[in-house]
Amino acid sequence: MEVKQLTSDPCPFGPVVDLVFARWTSHVLWVLAQQGRLRFTELRTHLPGITPKVLTERLRRLERDGFVVRSYHAEMPPRVEYEITDLARTLIPAFRVLADWSDNHLGEVHAAQRRFDNQQ
Repeated sequence: MEVKQLTSDPCPFGPVVDLVFARWTSHVLWVLAQQGRLRFTELRTHLPGITPKVLTERLRRLERDGFVVRSYHAEMPPRVEYEITDLARTLIPAFRVLADWSDNHLGEVHAAQRRFDNQQ
């Protein structure tokens, strides 16, 4: 019996999950979508727990992927701002659906986890 290997991801949104839902990536996009254009330090204040190094890495990746635009303003002192692109704005409806689902169902997930843990 011959086994066929899958040549593509069986989940049609798998690549999007890898792009958008890596650690801190969705957080950065959500904050920029809600707050608009922000400087690095302003963005950090909205993301407690993220280190400057990780935020820099996330922003560079998001810029590379076409989700964030970095604007450098040559003034004294220099100013750098970040904002989401039109491409990233197309993700906002999906983020809203996930936020609504979380509001409506995350309690059920936590209850299921407690039941499971209590049975172990």
